[in-house]
Formats: sequence, structure tokens, C-alpha cells
Amino acid sequence: MTYQQSLEYLDGLLKFGIKFGLERITALAKAFDNPQKQLRVIHVAGTNGKGSTCTLTASILREAGYRTGLYLSPYVYDVRERIQIDGEMISEEDFAALVTDIRPVAEDIGKTDLGPVTEFEIKTMMAYLYFARKKVDFAVLEVGMGGRFDATNIVEPLVSVITNISLDHTERLGDTVEEIAFEKAGIVKTGSVVVTAVDNEAAWGVILKRCHEEGTDVWRVMRADAKSRASADVQLRYRSKGEAFSLKGGEIELFGLKPGLRGKFQHVNAATAVAAIAALERYEVRVTPQAMSAGLENARIPGRLQILRERPLLVIDGAHNPDAADKLAKAVPEEFRYKKLILVIGMIQTHPPEEVLAKLVPLASKVIATQSQWMKASPAERIAEAARALGANVEAVDNVPGAVARARELAGPDDMILVTGSFYTIGEVPG
Repeated sequence: MTYQQSLEYLDGLLKFGIKFGLERITALAKAFDNPQKQLRVIHVAGTNGKGSTCTLTASILREAGYRTGLYLSPYVYDVRERIQIDGEMISEEDFAALVTDIRPVAEDIGKTDLGPVTEFEIKTMMAYLYFARKKVDFAVLEVGMGGRFDATNIVEPLVSVITNISLDHTERLGDTVEEIAFEKAGIVKTGSVVVTAVDNEAAWGVILKRCHEEGTDVWRVMRADAKSRASADVQLRYRSKGEAFSLKGGEIELFGLKPGLRGKFQHVNAATAVAAIAALERYEVRVTPQAMSAGLENARIPGRLQILRERPLLVIDGAHNPDAADKLAKAVPEEFRYKKLILVIGMIQTHPPEEVLAKLVPLASKVIATQSQWMKASPAERIAEAARALGANVEAVDNVPGAVARARELAGPDDMILVTGSFYTIGEVPG
């Protein structure tokens, strides 16, 4: 298969949607002699911050001299962003070769009672094979959705990370933080170390119970002023000061850490990444403070408060749920200076726009609702109606490039255009 043919094949699998369960990915992995068992894994779940935490963790390992695989979900510009080694995307040739190898096996499985293998399951299998064949020292894997029945959850991780828990994907994961925490905590495995930055006490209780059941040590990352009703085996506290933060706890005492990812909300992700690296010491993996600092500073990932243009300022961010929108709303006035802000927003149907807009509309003098080309994108007029109900000055433009062009027509040189709502939306913003 050519690279283009491999993309077309994977796109054709999208009609099967998302199917939870480990039966198909287990059968697929078995057919290739379980390459995931060759990997030393840091496995990362959570509602928000997973991609950033994975990127920061992989960057630290790379600075420490380890050959490091990184598997992300979703991508912003190029599907090959999802599978990287040492910051380099998989080549088109390797991508196509992996799809060529996996396709016939997946199609054979699809003829059994297990049913069709999904697009996400094949991409996850591609990552396992690629990292095993390239003999990486570590693989940092981001969970797609949930955790318990996610295709990444056939690994046996050294460290399991849960970034945070809030309401998201409630149609699949549950209507309460406790139910969602139960699904995310499904990545906890006996013999691993668990690192979490969960600040919701109900969710923390669920995770702590799971860790006790599995007999795992649990490390908790918290703000310096936060309180907790139940203690972790190791508790690490971070304190922000300007663009830098410090982290103390256990045997860790680090100061002046500055993540390369913009926004104070990244401090908790960076602190979680440092904790995950420190937890590897159990396995006689040593990483110096210098490598930790350099890894955080040199980390890069698209679509997180990313500046695309100046005058007018054009910024993209993949905030797609209320918690992410709240963090974005706080970060924008801290990070940027502007006269007025024009909000361009497109969302997917499974994320109701009302709560996201409630966080962001107060920042904006104008809202332009839009719709990405993704098959499950919410209609622009649906988003516009929700924004109008909040009293916003709104118009709808039914494609992302057109919406951005309209925003640029309205913006003065000292204004800011913020494009957000989903990774599918920001991926269509013209460069």
C-alpha cells in the first residue's frame, strides 16, 4: 500500500466508530507475537492534559539519553504526529508499511465473532509494532478514551498516570466523576507505580481504592496550598511563581522549572511528568535534574495556546470541554495582551457547547461559530444559538478557513483571534 492508500483504508474504518473492549486488540497483538510486551511503558490517562503530560514525559526521557516512543491521540495537522520516536514523526513509508502488515490480519479478525477492528485499534497496534521494531528504551502511551477498555490497555506499564478527572464523554464513561474515575483507573496494574494529579476528592477516592486493590504505590501531585483527606504513599506539591514552578516531595526538591508549553495550567502537567520520571527510579532508571529541566523546557506540542500569527494575534487551542475551556479562559488574559478578542469556535456533537461557551464568551467581543469537516462536527448554527443565548454578538460561518478569514476582516492589528472548541477545528486553521 502507498501512504495515500493507507490513509484511505484507515478513513474507511471510521464508519465502525468507537468500540470499547480489549478482545480485538488482544487478538491483533497476539497475531504479531505481542510486541507491546517488549516495551517499557509509561501509560497516561485522564480527562485533560494527557497529550501535554505525555509530551513532557517523553521530552525528559529524550534529554536523559533514552530512545523514546510517543503515542498521542488525537493529532492536529498530520496523522503521523500520533506515532513519534525522539520527537520525529513516523515516516510516510513506515506508516504505510505498518498498515500493509496489519490490514490482512485485521480483516481476518473482522470475519470472526469479534467483529471489525476499529481505526483506533489499528493505529494503536501500529504504535506497538513500530516501537518494538525500532527498539525504543521507553514508550509513552496516551489513552484514547476512558482507560479500562481502551485499546492501549493491554500493556503492562512501569508507571500508570492519571492526569485529572472531570465530566467528559459522559455518553460512554458515566454521568459522575466517580464513574469516570473508575474507567480511568482501569489502567492501574499490579506491580506498577501510579502517579496522579487528580484534585477532585471523589475521583481521588476511587483511584486510591483501585490502587489499594491492586497493591500499587500511589504518588499524588498537588498544589502547594491544596488539602487532601487521604494521604498518598508519596505526595508532591508544586508552587507556581511566574512562568516557573517548584516541586517538593519524597526525594524530589526542584526549583525554577519552566515548561516550554505556554500557560500556568501546564505546571501541573509538567509536575506530573517529573513525578512519573522520578517513579522510574524504582526500576533503577536515573534521570538528572538537568535532564528534567531541559526536557520540560524543550517540549513542544501543537494546538496548546499555539501562536500562528502576529498583528492580529492568531492563537489556537484544543479546549473541547468545560474544564479545558475554564483553564483556557484563565490563561488567555494572563498570557496575551490585546484590545479585543474574537472567538472562533467549532465543536463536535458529543460535546454540548453551552458550558464551554459559558467560560469563553465573557472574553469575546465577537463570536464566530463554525464547523469542521469532521463527520461528527456540530453544525455552526447550533453553536451560534448557544452563544446567542449567552448574550454574545454572534455570526455563523460553516467552514473553518472562512471563519478565520472573517475574524481577520473584523480584527484590528492589536486584537486577538482565538480559535478553539476541538482539535478537529484548530487543525483546519490556515497556516
